[in-house]
Amino acid sequence: MAAKARRDTSLFARALAVVLLLAGAGLTNSRPAVAQGGATQFGSIVVDARTGQVLNADNPDTLCHPASLAKLMTLYLTFEALRDRRITLDTIVPVSLHAASMEPTKLGLTPGESLTVEQAILGLVTRSANDAAAALAELLGGSEDRFAQIMTLRARALGMDHTFFTNASGLPDPDEWTTARDMAVLARRLQIDFPEDYHYFSASSFVFHRQVIYNHDEMLKIYPGADGMKTGFTDASGHNLVTSAVNNGVRLVGVVLGAPSNLQRDVRMTALLNEGYTALNVPIPRPPTTTLASRLSFIGTAHAETVPRNHVAPAGHGVPADKAWTVQVGSFGSQKAARNAAVAALRIADHGDLQIEGASRKRHAAWRAQLTRMSEAEARRTCLDLKRHHRRCIVLRDEQRLASR
Repeated sequence: MAAKARRDTSLFARALAVVLLLAGAGLTNSRPAVAQGGATQFGSIVVDARTGQVLNADNPDTLCHPASLAKLMTLYLTFEALRDRRITLDTIVPVSLHAASMEPTKLGLTPGESLTVEQAILGLVTRSANDAAAALAELLGGSEDRFAQIMTLRARALGMDHTFFTNASGLPDPDEWTTARDMAVLARRLQIDFPEDYHYFSASSFVFHRQVIYNHDEMLKIYPGADGMKTGFTDASGHNLVTSAVNNGVRLVGVVLGAPSNLQRDVRMTALLNEGYTALNVPIPRPPTTTLASRLSFIGTAHAETVPRNHVAPAGHGVPADKAWTVQVGSFGSQKAARNAAVAALRIADHGDLQIEGASRKRHAAWRAQLTRMSEAEARRTCLDLKRHHRRCIVLRDEQRLASR
């Protein structure tokens, strides 16, 4: 144990020395020269995963906040520790007061609790759990601050020249930056360096504390061949996404940073991947035959960048039993007001399909703004997230919703 402690201390000392050296060279300037604007910054890129060839890009070197895309580096360093046999999937990860205090989204870990490395990995991939990310950081780096320094060092070693990490989760920090190009580099290296671990990114769910935790990434459902990797959102970053997909033996990596909503982020990513396959003369994959309510109707015309003004999702039939829950965010006197409320809610939530449903209110026409097609757990978590943003909401099972029409 003492030898391990000396080895870890030595590793950190070497890492810190390099950080100080980079600082002397001006590479760790925590405030890069960039126009402030948070989510107004936008960048995207799609590359051939095998060669790294850029197939399409829009502001790929614009500095943006990574949000939960920072967890890709946390996972990189975790996979590196697994490869080097410093930890195993069954290694116990203690939960400190610091880790448990992280803001949502989280697994709800408590101080003194523990989980395994594999559970922490799945928590990051599916729920984007900030408490699990901080706990992993403390296990691997001694403290989250030290781990963040190592994250930035590894970014430099991988060629991510414009990325600065300040924490393991991507929680808001004005000094944490990345670019679409840098994130594409990281995504490719995760696949190249750890092919035996990449399968975690395609996990649709996992069970933790008897609760099914579902993956936030809708691209796994709506884009044929998509098999990971990560979503991210903060008010400052906007809606971020890294996606990898393989079709006809060709794998692409796409990155979207700073989209104004989850929906537009997914639409833009679909367009990027389609453009990438077109550039390589690979047939664009056919969309799934099952309808995914509002999202799929947008994905089918993925070159549009805004929500169609007249779109109203069908209030409908054929909903799977495990997706028969809705979050209603209000009843409004006009369809436009209802749509605005639903779009605002969708920007906050990581689940659900936008739906505007006609109703009546004291003999007057009314419109209900809803997010539909969720599991009960997703719906209740979505409503909690909305309430944290001071948004009213109620959770309804579909038969309750239909009975109240």
